[in-house]
Amino acid sequence: MPAQEVVFGFGAHSTIDDGPALMRMVRRADRDGLDVFSLSDHPYIGARLDAYATIGFLLGRTERIAGFANVTNLPTRPAPMLARAVTTLSALSGGRVVLGMGAGGLWDRIADMGVPRLAPADAVDAFEEAIVLVRKLSGGGEPVTHEGRHYRVDEIEPAPVDAPPVWTGSVGRRSLAATGRVADGWIPGHAADWLSERYRTSRPVIDEAAAAAGRDPAAVRTVFNLPGRITDRPLAATRDGDGRWTGGSAAQWAEELTGAVLEHGASGFVLFSPEGGTQDEVSLGRWAGEIVPAVREAVAKEAG
Repeated sequence: MPAQEVVFGFGAHSTIDDGPALMRMVRRADRDGLDVFSLSDHPYIGARLDAYATIGFLLGRTERIAGFANVTNLPTRPAPMLARAVTTLSALSGGRVVLGMGAGGLWDRIADMGVPRLAPADAVDAFEEAIVLVRKLSGGGEPVTHEGRHYRVDEIEPAPVDAPPVWTGSVGRRSLAATGRVADGWIPGHAADWLSERYRTSRPVIDEAAAAAGRDPAAVRTVFNLPGRITDRPLAATRDGDGRWTGGSAAQWAEELTGAVLEHGASGFVLFSPEGGTQDEVSLGRWAGEIVPAVREAVAKEAG
């Protein structure tokens, strides 16, 4: 997935009983040309499919689509082992993996897994350090010794595979700044879109931190988790009273998303159902078969 291309995908929150349906949807999305599927990572919920086991299984059943955890529950997946997992997935799939990263949000449940609770500032520091360490343990080269505040490795050989792109779910100012310094993409929290106050106030923090670190802010793509209905007929209003996108016809979706790319710098969209869960199969088919091709065509036409 070249950095300059807009990526399209869908997200799922799948239980073990949903496994056959999830496999069917991911394989169809692969055939229909979607770029990515995402799975939530909540290992303290017993009925949920494990994100990384499921991503590996699904990548083995597909040919083009990439997978990622939206976002990895980092406190329960130590960075050195996470580096091994994602470089292995990348090697076996031909690079079809994205590393979604978060500092950890539901600390009561995370602590229930036996993980030491971190203060918010420490959790963000561990999050940034983890991204740096995953990259150190990727791409070959000399053995890595890392003496950090939260992680320590001694003379560990890096995998001879580059680390995948890192997209974060940063929300707070410290985490947003870390995204600007070390990440490749940002997923605005709470399904905030390009017209939201959250996006308008958060994206500049990323850009300023990227520039201060000597990076091009444009190198950090914005990928939106986007819930909404896909309707047969146009809706009189595609946003609610709070200005949040709620959906509309395929043509309304295409117009809105094209504007998001051309006018607001959006570089990816992950479709969810209106309730925030897995979209139904009919709507997913319309997303891949009608909306995504229309947006790609309009963006390509504008580009030249």
